[in-house]
Amino acid sequence: MATYIIGDLQGCFDPLQALLAQINYHPAKDQLWFVGDIVNRGPQSLECLRFVKSLGTTGQMVLGNHDFHLIASALGVEKYRAKSDTLEPILNAPDADELINWLRQQPLLVKHPQYAAIMVHAGIPPQWSVEEALKYSKEVETILRGEQWQDFIKHHLFGSKTREWHPLISGWERLRYIVNAFARMRYCDPHGKLDFEQKGAPSSSFGRYQPWFTHPNRRNKDHQIFFGHWSTLGGLDGYQVHATDTGCLWGGLLTAYCLETQQRHTYQCPQAAQPKKSRSPA
Repeated sequence: MATYIIGDLQGCFDPLQALLAQINYHPAKDQLWFVGDIVNRGPQSLECLRFVKSLGTTGQMVLGNHDFHLIASALGVEKYRAKSDTLEPILNAPDADELINWLRQQPLLVKHPQYAAIMVHAGIPPQWSVEEALKYSKEVETILRGEQWQDFIKHHLFGSKTREWHPLISGWERLRYIVNAFARMRYCDPHGKLDFEQKGAPSSSFGRYQPWFTHPNRRNKDHQIFFGHWSTLGGLDGYQVHATDTGCLWGGLLTAYCLETQQRHTYQCPQAAQPKKSRSPA
């Protein structure tokens, strides 16, 4: 049995199938983990979403910002929509309600039952231990799986004003920070204050705002953390983290990292989209 952790698909279904053939994926015995952003901007978002859902217990995923954007779009939320979106085939599909209801029940963090390894979409703030991160992720998951999920998505999701964490922060603001951290974070200060403006690759010197995984005070170094979201990092393996978004959508690579062998497998992807400004929260 092998566990393959796969980077952001963003609707690139054909490259996924080519990569699975390349690694000799065996559905009966292998596990596929997806770091989120299953959908959007690529040409086959519906196929990607249906495939990940079809895996059942042999697959895992965490919610990324584009997955949240899809859920919001299904509820008629317009403020995140952009010309680069490719979500209409999902929204118009006969199984759209089934897909959205399944998607909103997916976690923000997955912990491996055997190895000291966890998966998130964007990262974990340096001030959180793994145990705390698990606890906070479940707070959002409870809302998404409960009766208030539509209210949360329509009125309280994202919002860049919620950048700072304090254990006593409460209500919707608390949940918004948790989602911002797990699904959108790249740079933060040592106390987890988020910086949404910087999106490029880090320079050789760091200021107050650093990549979330480089802070020396980080309390979650006791696990290997697998994440996506940040394609300009490339295939980073260091700091006890593994970046798996290697830019498939933009004509880069699609990555499958084998947890058991600690080996990266990659597939060279055709360019499916041009980078452009989007109102989707990044």
